[in-house]
Amino acid sequence: MESIIINPIGVIHTPHHDIKNMPIQPIAAEGIKGYIEVLPEYAEGLKDIEGFSHLTLVYRFHKIDGHKLVVIPFMDTIEHGIFACKSPKRPNAIGISTVKLLGVEGNIVHIEQVDMLDGTPLIDIKPFYPRYDNRLNAQIGWLEKNKDLPLEKLRSDERFK
Repeated sequence: MESIIINPIGVIHTPHHDIKNMPIQPIAAEGIKGYIEVLPEYAEGLKDIEGFSHLTLVYRFHKIDGHKLVVIPFMDTIEHGIFACKSPKRPNAIGISTVKLLGVEGNIVHIEQVDMLDGTPLIDIKPFYPRYDNRLNAQIGWLEKNKDLPLEKLRSDERFK
């Protein structure tokens, strides 16, 4: 199979400089603000983005070394396959987060609910469409037993460094 080369379109800036004690999902990062610095050559692509309340960011876990096919995720104490988790220790180290859009100034996109490290390379921005991006009656596998954990209070530790 051929290699795929993906170049960043910008950088995500956040107050998180270490993975320890970071929110583990955007919903747990209420009130935590950051901004995206879109590279100037892609700034025109931000046209009309301000009409959306949320954006889905696709980015690279740039501080992750290697991967694991079986991990103990933050919301459990037993091992699960990497593709059944949102762990950053992935073969391609790609993450996604849906964040609140606060505003745009030129090539700077102000966001809230940041759950990624400062300096994270941004691969893509997609508008969030509630009608298409949400699913009713979705099954959540092993997470079912932990669905009532207080996600807002859970924080990362150093298990995926």
